Amino acid sequence: MLIPHDTRIALDTVVDLVNTAPESRPPRDDPADGLTGGSEDGLVDVPALYAFAERHLISGVGALGERDLTAVRDVRARFAEVFAAPDPRTAADLVNRLVAAAGTTPQLTDHDGYDWHVHYFAPDASIADHLAADCGMALAFIIVAGEQERLRRCEAPGCGHAFVDLSRNRSRRYCSSRTCGNRLHVAAYRARRKEAAG
Repeated sequence: MLIPHDTRIALDTVVDLVNTAPESRPPRDDPADGLTGGSEDGLVDVPALYAFAERHLISGVGALGERDLTAVRDVRARFAEVFAAPDPRTAADLVNRLVAAAGTTPQLTDHDGYDWHVHYFAPDASIADHLAADCGMALAFIIVAGEQERLRRCEAPGCGHAFVDLSRNRSRRYCSSRTCGNRLHVAAYRARRKEAAG
């Protein structure tokens, strides 16, 4: 599946945003397992929102406040609904409402050393509208391609992370093969060894 660079960046952003929700960050029994998490909100306050914007190089972010934090959390909840949508029609309806509410204004830009790409938000858009428009259009790309089933949640027990399965055969089951996948493989190996020894 060929995904344009700016769409891939927006998909990474929406996945990270959805994974900041408390329900996507279940408590971990073993902090040494390498997984981030804990049932706290990853966007607990305005400084956390600034850090998220900085981590994802979100352009045009001015002064942020509690109102922005509340709006971004609302957008995050709508994106989580897209990942949970049972079918493409439901996902498309959710994305359509998100993008329409953001006041989408597509325009070409080549800022900050990036080649030409499309921004779907107005130049003075709030961070919530920026995320709703750009990330919503990235999800629209997946739905239009007939690939809605690639929007998944990790199948590892105790994990709830969202991810976009970009494997060729749509077979990815875990948010990370190095953490969740490896942890389950090690647990299965230990169980087999214990059974063989017992």
